Amino acid sequence: MDLSFTPEEERYRQRVRKFMEENLPEGWGKPGFKQPSGDAAIELQREWTRRLHKAGFLGMAWPKEYGGQGASQIELAIFNEEAARVRAPNPINGVGLILVGPTIMSHGTEEQKKRFLPKILSGEELWCQGFSEPNAGSDLGSLRTRAELIGDQFVVNGQKVWTTQAHIADWCILMVRTDPTAPKHRGISYLLVDMKTPGVTVKPLRQMTGGHEFNEMFFDNVRVPRTNLLGELNGGWRVGMTTLMNERGTSAFAVWLRYRITFDELVELGRKQLRHGRRATEDPVIRQQLAQAYIDLEGLRYVSYRTFSQILKGGTPGPEGSISKILWSELNQRMNELAMALQGPASQLVRGSPHAIEEGRWQFTFLRSRANTIEAGTSEIQRNIIAQRVLGLPRSY
Repeated sequence: MDLSFTPEEERYRQRVRKFMEENLPEGWGKPGFKQPSGDAAIELQREWTRRLHKAGFLGMAWPKEYGGQGASQIELAIFNEEAARVRAPNPINGVGLILVGPTIMSHGTEEQKKRFLPKILSGEELWCQGFSEPNAGSDLGSLRTRAELIGDQFVVNGQKVWTTQAHIADWCILMVRTDPTAPKHRGISYLLVDMKTPGVTVKPLRQMTGGHEFNEMFFDNVRVPRTNLLGELNGGWRVGMTTLMNERGTSAFAVWLRYRITFDELVELGRKQLRHGRRATEDPVIRQQLAQAYIDLEGLRYVSYRTFSQILKGGTPGPEGSISKILWSELNQRMNELAMALQGPASQLVRGSPHAIEEGRWQFTFLRSRANTIEAGTSEIQRNIIAQRVLGLPRSY
C-alpha cells in the first residue's frame, strides 16, 4: 500500500494540529504539568469532548445521516495520530463513540438509531460496557446474568465486573442470558439499559494506582423495555462480536504512536540515570533492552498498517486486532518495567514524594500497565484466537 499522504490530507493534518495547539488545556504536555484526578479529571474530559464535538472531530467517520462527518478512514487516522502525538485527553464518551455507536448503526432499528446516536455523538449521554462477569471474563460465552422476558419487558438479575466508567454512565450495553437451555453462545441477548433504572447498583473497585475507573454492577429485578433489545432475541453473540471487533481493531496508528512516544521518553530517562558510574544508555544490557523495544515497536507499526489496509478495503479488522493487542499490551509492560529498573531504589517513590523521579509518573504507569494484558481480552484469549481461528491449530481440550 502507498503509505504517503496527499497534499490535501497533509492540509487536513495541519488543521488538526492547529486545533490541538489552540484547544488543549493550558500547560498540557509541558514539564511540570500535573493532570487532574477524580472529579476534576472527569470535568476536563467533558470540556474536551464539547470542544471536539463543536469542531466536528467526534464520530468523524460516522455517516452524515447519523450526525457524523462522513470523513474518510485516512482523515480519522490522521486525527488519531495528531491526538496521540500530543497525548490529548480522551473524549469522555469513548465507549459510546468507539463501541456503542458503530454497534447500533450495524444492528439497531431506525428508532434506536434516532434515539441514541445523536446523544452519543454530543457526549450528552455516557455509556459503559456490561460484558465481563466474575466467572465469565475472558470466556464471555459463560455469562450468567439472566434476563427473563415477561410481557413487553425483560427482568434482569445478575452481576457484572470491571465495568469502566459505570459510576458516571447514563446507559449500559448489557449482554444477558435469555435462553438458559440453548448452547452458551446462542442463548444470549444484547440490551440497552438505562443506568437510572431501579435495581441497578454500582460499586467502585479501587485499583492499586489509587483510582477506581472500574466498577462492579449488580442487577436486582431490573426492568428493561423490549424495545431496548438490540438485534434479535437470543442473537446477542453476533451483536457483541461487532462491539469487540471495533474495540480491538480501531485507532491502530494512535496506539503505535503513543507507545513510540513512551519509548522516546524511556530513552531520555536512560540518558539521565547513572548505572555503574555512567549513563544507563551506555550500559550494553540496557542498550539491548532498548533495541528490543524498538524492534517490537516496528513490528506493532506494521501490524497497524495491515489493520488499516483491511479497513480501507472495506473490511472489518480480523486477527490483526488480536495480534496488535498482544504486541502493545506486553510491550508497554516491558517498557515500564525497564523504567523501574533504570530508577533503581528511587522506583519505590510514588506520586507525592518530593524526591520521586519525574514526579513518580513512571510508577503510576507501571502499576496501570499491569491491566493491559487483561483488559480488552487477555493475552491468553488473544493467543487462542490466533491459534484456533487463524492458524487452524487443534484444541488441547
